[in-house]
Amino acid sequence: MQSTGTVDVRSRHSVRETIDRLEALVKTRGLTVFARIDFSGDAERAGLSMGAMQMLLFGNPKAGTPLLLASPRSGLDLPLRALAWQDADGAVWVSSNSPDYIASRHGLTAELIARIAGAGALIEGAAAAEGA
Repeated sequence: MQSTGTVDVRSRHSVRETIDRLEALVKTRGLTVFARIDFSGDAERAGLSMGAMQMLLFGNPKAGTPLLLASPRSGLDLPLRALAWQDADGAVWVSSNSPDYIASRHGLTAELIARIAGAGALIEGAAAAEGA
């Protein structure tokens, strides 16, 4: 299931609940939610069928802007995004770009990439069981 440059975390929750939990964590940390995309809902409205899938775009301009200044193309990967999706067996996953991938892709220093590396902990928290 692993693809180059992505991190996949198994969620203990439905797609919707996983993204709800991530959105709440993001807001609690004072980050900005830029968009929430319901791919499966959009597909249904277009008369198509697919498994549950939603994406949350989030970040902090104070953290991301220095990356954009250092490498304008890093805007292809910013704001940060987390994609929650259900596989054919019914398991729910949250996928995101790995910080190392973003650094390598855009030639960013470890100091710059550290500014966004904490997103992984938020994703893991949203996917974890209650109280975990």
